[in-house]
Amino acid sequence: MEYLQYEHSDGIATVTLNRPKAYNALNRGLLRELESLLETIRSDVAVRAVIITGAGEKAFAAGADIKEFSDFSPSQAQQMAQQGQALFRTIETFPKPVVAAVNGFALGGGCELAMACHFRTASTTARFGQPEVALGLIPGYGGTQRLPRLIGRGRALEMLMRGHPIDAQTALRWGLVNYVFSPEKLMDQTRDIILDIIKHSRLPLEKIIRAVTAGENNLEQGMTAESVLFGECFATEDFREGVMAFLERRTPHFKGR
Repeated sequence: MEYLQYEHSDGIATVTLNRPKAYNALNRGLLRELESLLETIRSDVAVRAVIITGAGEKAFAAGADIKEFSDFSPSQAQQMAQQGQALFRTIETFPKPVVAAVNGFALGGGCELAMACHFRTASTTARFGQPEVALGLIPGYGGTQRLPRLIGRGRALEMLMRGHPIDAQTALRWGLVNYVFSPEKLMDQTRDIILDIIKHSRLPLEKIIRAVTAGENNLEQGMTAESVLFGECFATEDFREGVMAFLERRTPHFKGR
């Protein structure tokens, strides 16, 4: 891969956006590689979870590559937005936990990529923002939709209309990130959180993602999905193992069945 680095250990795939000289800007080649890599990860049973981060200390991803679309027609721009939205929706609904470890600037498309992940950790140097308004634009990869859902309508509208970034502590206070760590501890601490998640059976983890996704815009649909998925758990070997381990006061040994 030209624009990504990939590592896999202890059931965790680490995907690193690797354009540090361009602040890991999201050009079309990088997005194509990310789409292909996610499909590989989806089918790899050895991978239980994914971390997405950026190369270097300065940026997670400082937006889309403006040089690529500065002369687009309106229809070309719409098509680009739709393609990016589809990829980020793939991440948002991915059946394995996907966590963004934000190690610097997450601006524009970079902020949108981080928001598409299931949750986010950040270093103390992280900055989040949607500065598209300064270019006469609006976000195109889901920023106008995910940001209000994560931090609330009023705060999101101010960020979108002023274009100013927020620091890591503000992002933590507003609920945009779950944790803030020192830069040198970001990846290790994020891995520790994920290891605590993937000690559980993969089956309920997948169903949790599906249930939450089902109720994003409709509570009744979400409740119906939850009841169906809850019932499905009772047909699994891992449910029976979990109950027996609880009753016998021992650590369960899940097999993903």
